Amino acid sequence: MARNRSEYGGYSSIAFLFLVLLLHFYSGRCDLQLSYYSESCPRAEEIIKQEVISLYHKHGNTAVSWIRNLFHDCIVESCDASLLLETANGVKSEKLSPRSFGMRNFKYVDTIKRAVESECPQTVSCADIVALSARDGFVLLGGPHIEMKTGRRDSKESHAGTVEDSIPNHNDSISLVLSRFQSIGIDVEGTVALLGAHSVGRVHCVNLVNRLYPTVDPTLDPDYAEYLKRRCPSPEPDPQAVEYARNDLETPMVLDNMYYKNVLSHKGLLLVDQQLVSDPTTSPFVEKMADDNGYFLDQFSRALLLLSENNPLTEDYGEIRKDCRYVNI
Repeated sequence: MARNRSEYGGYSSIAFLFLVLLLHFYSGRCDLQLSYYSESCPRAEEIIKQEVISLYHKHGNTAVSWIRNLFHDCIVESCDASLLLETANGVKSEKLSPRSFGMRNFKYVDTIKRAVESECPQTVSCADIVALSARDGFVLLGGPHIEMKTGRRDSKESHAGTVEDSIPNHNDSISLVLSRFQSIGIDVEGTVALLGAHSVGRVHCVNLVNRLYPTVDPTLDPDYAEYLKRRCPSPEPDPQAVEYARNDLETPMVLDNMYYKNVLSHKGLLLVDQQLVSDPTTSPFVEKMADDNGYFLDQFSRALLLLSENNPLTEDYGEIRKDCRYVNI
């Protein structure tokens, strides 16, 4: 009988060790931390910040691109810089997806990467550059500085096959958009805040004309609709042409609550923008953010952090790319 108890004790010990290893296996995939590079590359975050600032003063729209990069990278499977991969060596780029239409300034990610590499070769991931550049771009667009965890690693593969299902389309229903964000842990309040990124930058006419032709969407302010038709005079705009409208005419390069004031005045560019007002789930948050810019920025900061921590690769998963455009060979 004693021998049986000993055997059971042995089995229990083995089971316990297995459980510990299993927990370590899963927890290692989301083990981001503040100041991750404090020892391996102490100046990493400062270098990225200075490069972001320098690029902003030369090309102001880069700050908008950094935030869009974070969204497109993190909502598709993982915050793993898969977005940056070019089509090469059997990899199909996510940039080829219609959801990536209008994205630009990828070459300046390479500028930041080179600056970091010159200080600390193959130490700082492209995924962390995507995240930190978005954080620093947010500040340049009028937002507060937020502490962001690092330690992400880069994907060895593209997620081109899931981009269409992962990124909501501008013509999707608001319920579908909310569902997609909820699937990665962002609630209704956070989703409404993140859509406030539409406050900056511009929208190509390709994504607008369905609200203007053959008849004007009745939810659009008539005077605003006339402005949009002047910007987009053809129902079939050339995707290669520089034909666009600004999201916000009053503070076009400031990420603020003007977006919510505009949609309440029926001046939302995209269909999804206007649906925020008509949907009873989202409209209370729209009104609150329109009234209080500080509240909007707080919620945007919270949601941006949640987005930046979606299913990152850490520990032994992924790699640190030498060149953000290609998987290491």
